[in-house]
Amino acid sequence: MNKVVTFLIATNADAALRFYRDMLGLKFIRDDGFALVFDMDGVMLRIARVPEFTPAQHTVLGWESENIAAMVDELAAKGVAFNRYPNMGQDERGICTFPTGDKVAWFKDPDGNVLSISQHAA
Repeated sequence: MNKVVTFLIATNADAALRFYRDMLGLKFIRDDGFALVFDMDGVMLRIARVPEFTPAQHTVLGWESENIAAMVDELAAKGVAFNRYPNMGQDERGICTFPTGDKVAWFKDPDGNVLSISQHAA
């Protein structure tokens, strides 16, 4: 095995394209008829079309950031809404800081897939 390929599911390819390309800024490569294909810094993301599905309630894809607060602010300015979870101690941006110093903020794509941004302590 040489390269990682990641997969997500979408019921509305047009909404997924706008979200991942325009809001998240991922590089769109092509629509191959089965999936939307993106390049995430050398990692392929395939967003497969399906007529219906139930999204997982846990994080299915995430990105690491050196400055989570700036990334959350940037995405929020583009209309991304960050999830709030009970008893997670999230700040006003929706960022949860764990006892280790790691920080995570969660959000959903148009199909309800849970995504995250994280900043890991040194």
